[in-house]
Amino acid sequence: MSITVRFFASVRERLGKAQEIIDSAGIYNVADVWKQSARTALPDNLLAAVNMEYARPDQPVRDGDEVAFFPPVTGGAP
Repeated sequence: MSITVRFFASVRERLGKAQEIIDSAGIYNVADVWKQSARTALPDNLLAAVNMEYARPDQPVRDGDEVAFFPPVTGGAP
């Protein structure tokens, strides 16, 4: 039983990894996935998605899910 975790942009650079597979035992929500993968508390401004849909830190996750973390999206010309 596992959860695929993906990291994008500056999050990937900071953690030094683009993807990780973690054991889903004891993982209940997005914040748990981050804590298991990054070994730190989930930053307030970090965005997450579960199975390609935006997710809150308290969103439940299940075995087989894909959870992605990425920095806030900015840009564009005024």
